[in-house]
Amino acid sequence: MEIQIQNGKIFAPLKDKWLVLKPEEEVRQKYLLRLVNKYGFELDQMTQEVQVSNSQRGQGRAMADIVVWKSAKDKSENNSPAIVVECKAEHITIREEDYFQGFNYAAWAGADFFVTTNLKETRIFKVVKGKMPKKLAEVIDIPDANTINNSKKVNELLKQTKAFTRDEFSKLLFKCHNIIRNNDKLSPEAAFDEISKILFIKIRYERDNTGAQIFSLTEFIKAKEYDDKYRAENDLPFYQKLFENTKKDFKDDNLFEPNEVIRIRENSFEAIVKELEIYNLSTTSDDVKGIAFEKFLGKTFRGELGQFFTPRTIVDFMVEVLDPQEGEILCDPCCGSGGFLIRAFEYVRSKIENEIQEAKAKIKKETFTVEYENLSDDEKEKIDAEVIEQFNKLNYELDINNANSRLRELSYDCIFGTDANPRMSRTAKMNMIMHGDGHGGVHHNDGLLNVNGVFENRFDIILTNPPFGSRVEKSWKITEADKFTDQVRIKKYQKRYGPAYDKAMNQINKNIGKPLINLYETGKMSTLTEVLFIERCLNLLKPGGRMGIVLPEGVLNNTNLQRVRDFVESKAKIILITSIPQDVFIASGATVKPSLLFFKKFTEEEATEWNRIAKKAKTEITKKYESQINPIEQKLALRGKEAIPAKEKKELKGQLKELQNKIEIEIKAQIKKDFDYQIPIAEVEKAGISTTGAEIENELIPLKEEFTRYRKQNQLWENKFNSIQYEIMEDGKMLRIPMAGEPQEIYG
Repeated sequence: MEIQIQNGKIFAPLKDKWLVLKPEEEVRQKYLLRLVNKYGFELDQMTQEVQVSNSQRGQGRAMADIVVWKSAKDKSENNSPAIVVECKAEHITIREEDYFQGFNYAAWAGADFFVTTNLKETRIFKVVKGKMPKKLAEVIDIPDANTINNSKKVNELLKQTKAFTRDEFSKLLFKCHNIIRNNDKLSPEAAFDEISKILFIKIRYERDNTGAQIFSLTEFIKAKEYDDKYRAENDLPFYQKLFENTKKDFKDDNLFEPNEVIRIRENSFEAIVKELEIYNLSTTSDDVKGIAFEKFLGKTFRGELGQFFTPRTIVDFMVEVLDPQEGEILCDPCCGSGGFLIRAFEYVRSKIENEIQEAKAKIKKETFTVEYENLSDDEKEKIDAEVIEQFNKLNYELDINNANSRLRELSYDCIFGTDANPRMSRTAKMNMIMHGDGHGGVHHNDGLLNVNGVFENRFDIILTNPPFGSRVEKSWKITEADKFTDQVRIKKYQKRYGPAYDKAMNQINKNIGKPLINLYETGKMSTLTEVLFIERCLNLLKPGGRMGIVLPEGVLNNTNLQRVRDFVESKAKIILITSIPQDVFIASGATVKPSLLFFKKFTEEEATEWNRIAKKAKTEITKKYESQINPIEQKLALRGKEAIPAKEKKELKGQLKELQNKIEIEIKAQIKKDFDYQIPIAEVEKAGISTTGAEIENELIPLKEEFTRYRKQNQLWENKFNSIQYEIMEDGKMLRIPMAGEPQEIYG
């Protein structure tokens, strides 16, 4: 069966007539084709647009888009259907919370499966009979015409929940990894790189493709046959062309070298495409892809590649302590696999989704009243259409492809990261896409150097776990290779960030040939990587910005690094120190006992106050010791015949140094007294993960709750960004109303 469209109309086989070509109608007819062509159902066992007769009060009325029975006989005898389908236009993001109304009908009708689709994304839920669940249970597929009457196979499908899918997807990634290692004899690291390339190709194809949805072996072979010319002209196999196009798509992120190619044979490539074709990575739900990919990452990297990642319990705690808000800009300059960026993205996205659901609940409450129940069917239908239109506009806020949506702004404007390792930057990008972030803002770049969007005084929040123990050698210099020269992209960044971008690039452009550590004040105090990253993170923050960082235990208490602590305390307040057991990171492959430190960079007022206090303390205490210091300095300054003996000079120098140390200690003490604030310190013995990686008690959860109460009581930071409200005007327009700024009309 094929789609039929002519003169602004589309043919509906189940109604046997032409209908106006609306976006939702096109989705309905295309999904009907999928039911016929892919699943093998006959038209006589389906119906389009079935009116709900058991709609619950306060829900409005519902219309099932497509209903599928096990057979034509079941349909004619009005038996319970097997599948109920809800269709939405392609731009509408599928949210299970929106479909309880349709689910209510599916449950009442006795169906086993409830499907929601916009073609680009299809989600399938099993129907719990006899009650409305608080959360819909998602499964991986519906039965086809050959198995729909086989109760055993139907029950197997009903058991294949998302948790099942996560495990299967993770196993499949390992299987693909082994295909490369066995067929192409590549190292674990190289095999992982090739898997990443293929996943990028697959995601790009399925995200952008408007025809066949899945990058399958059949589609690959079909496309390859049409492109023999490419192979003849370039002496390259077709799959290399796919990778070239993928590199172009991700050019701005510096994820692949210009001369990078796929380094496996074509038969290995085809074998992996075949294995992965059961999943559409543009539609498979984010928590399936994301968690499966994390599992694959964790085992592959920890077991074979010598990398370790910040455990999820630590990431969750640090994100929740800093409580990122919508509109705040966040960065991890040592992002690794992207754990902090992903969790922060999910955390803020959840806030946005909750506000959208609250707006929908408000619309329902104000619309489906007692008065609504007393209206005529025609009046109800008109009101239902208005509510659907309002819901569609709210759904636009969650559409990452809508340039003006809240989710798009979060993804494209608020999440940034860098990693010096090209493999890790690619991994972070992939990981973020797997978790539903369409941009990923991740760059392959030295975290100590500026790059697109990652530069000084730009971020509200920094979350990071920098490398420990290594050193930045004094011989390491900034070179021409660090310089950014792509003029097209430079102009794009200049337009996006303004004069701040040019100033930021001077960090590199005006320091070619100079040692890297010279860029940092702390470079004179220590060459430890973690020390330089403390300063780097403080520099990246806006005044008043906040930071969470994983550091070796006692890095700010080490007497050899006292000057580093003094530097930090001259730039920021320490808002929390949390000591965690070494067990947490042993499971991830690390051996250093860590602490979690949280800072709040001084506001401009706090910086001014600290400098005033420091200057005052220095003046007063230096003056206090003038009578002791001046005579010593005068004697040491004597020259010629008046010069004092070497022995006495040595003693006086010792006395002077002792006095200077005493002055320095007293100045610090005076500053601490005058610039006084509490520093909460906590130690937890159990942080949710054992040495083997097993889940255990997590004392970080109550600690986070306790700190949140403390933070709010003491107003450690005021939330600049508050909930966004929505208002329906008399003319039907919907306004997005922020707590600060002008209302904005929401367009569908």
